[in-house]
Amino acid sequence: MPTAPMTTEETHVMSILVENEAGVLARIAGLFAARSFNIDSLTVGPTHDETMSRMTIVVKGNRTIIDQVRKQLNKLVEVVAVQDLSEGNGFIARELMLIKVGCDEKSRVELLNIATLFKAEALDYTLGSLTFQLIGAPEKLDNFILFLQPFGISEISRSGVVAMNRGAGGLQSSFIERVAEEEARSVAK
Repeated sequence: MPTAPMTTEETHVMSILVENEAGVLARIAGLFAARSFNIDSLTVGPTHDETMSRMTIVVKGNRTIIDQVRKQLNKLVEVVAVQDLSEGNGFIARELMLIKVGCDEKSRVELLNIATLFKAEALDYTLGSLTFQLIGAPEKLDNFILFLQPFGISEISRSGVVAMNRGAGGLQSSFIERVAEEEARSVAK
């Protein structure tokens, strides 16, 4: 009996090392848009090498399409390395959230107790609201939101996911390995 093609949508966390140049973000976001992907989260920041930036993109899709996107990303001149962190030995992901909740004297104590459970920090106190900061895995932030919804959330601002592999090695070491392999091939020719 023939098997059906893999069409299950999965969440993928892509880590991309890019040259720190103007327009790179637009080209990479455009590549995802051309494939009709909705990017769930996109963060960009400098690395310890000032000529490079690291992008973390969270997107949903089936493995076949994600593999095609990875191949297309690798064709872009400014892309140094691409890694789907969802594959392999696991990864660490964190996100920062600021969340403002309406409150009165009675609910303030309850909100502060909930914040303590989640290890959230109260950053701003007013008579009618509390603003919390929470850093953690995206699922932790989602759960905190669920706990605060009954109190009336006024605003939420989330940074987007930043992530890297667990253990030794990583995106930049995979780039160094790839360069070494390419040099070895060119010497062998």
